[in-house]
Parts: sequence; structure tokens; C-alpha cells
Amino acid sequence: MMSEYYNRPEQTAEIIWRDSRGRSLIRSGDIGRMDEDGFLYILDRKKDMILSGGFNVFPTDIEEIVGKYEAVSDVTVIGVPHDKWGETPLTLVILKQNATVDADEIKVWANERLAKTQHLSGVEICKEFPRNTLGKVLKRELRKLYWPEQK
Repeated sequence: MMSEYYNRPEQTAEIIWRDSRGRSLIRSGDIGRMDEDGFLYILDRKKDMILSGGFNVFPTDIEEIVGKYEAVSDVTVIGVPHDKWGETPLTLVILKQNATVDADEIKVWANERLAKTQHLSGVEICKEFPRNTLGKVLKRELRKLYWPEQK
């Protein structure tokens, strides 16, 4: 286990805590579930969760649905500001090669399959997503385009 963030005592204090028995634990920010056999499944990241109208909306749930759309090659979902709901899901997609589809068509298709609290405020078609060296989408970079204070 890590001992601290280098020269960042405030960030260290946010993630490391001790339980009643004095054990050090890390708040990773991962959201998961454990099944009946004791297997742990990582479902999402807390910082990626969208709080829309008081409901927790998990981007991975939406990504799973939109990813089933025939013309979609890759998908990611971020929360964007919304006057009424606080934030709302925006879906960004990369289309399969030679696919021709309108973003609104994907939005309508997805919203027919999503819970009301998960409805998409929009769909944007992208050529690529910013990624780290492991290939994970850098959602924080995408959010910067929509949140002036860089959420």
C-alpha cells in the first residue's frame, strides 16, 4: 500500500484512513459489488458518477446500452452541466468505419432503452477520445470542455 502522495498532504488525508482497529485503508474511488461467491466486480469510478436531479447515474450502465447500437465502435459518457438537474449524461461515440448515422438517432434509440433518470441530454460523434498510456479514456479531459471550473 502507498504511504502518501509526495508533497501532497491534503490529498493523502483524503484517501488514506484508519479503521477502529488501526488498519490503514485507501479510498480508491472505485465503485463495485461483491457477488454471492465473494468475487468483487469493479463497476465504475465515484468521480465519474453523474448526480442528476438527486439520482446517481453510472456512466458504465449507459455505455453498455449505447455500445450495443450497431454503428457504434466505442462510447464514453460524462456528466455535463444542466440548469434544472445539476448535471446530465452526455454520450460521446466513435462510429464504426463507414457508418453513417445521425447523433439524434442514437440518442432516441438509447433513451428508449434507458431509465428516465439515465436519459441522454445529447450524443456527440467524435473521431477519437483522449486516452492514457493504458488506453483508458481520460474523462477528466473530456469534462474540461463542458465544465469551466474543470470538474
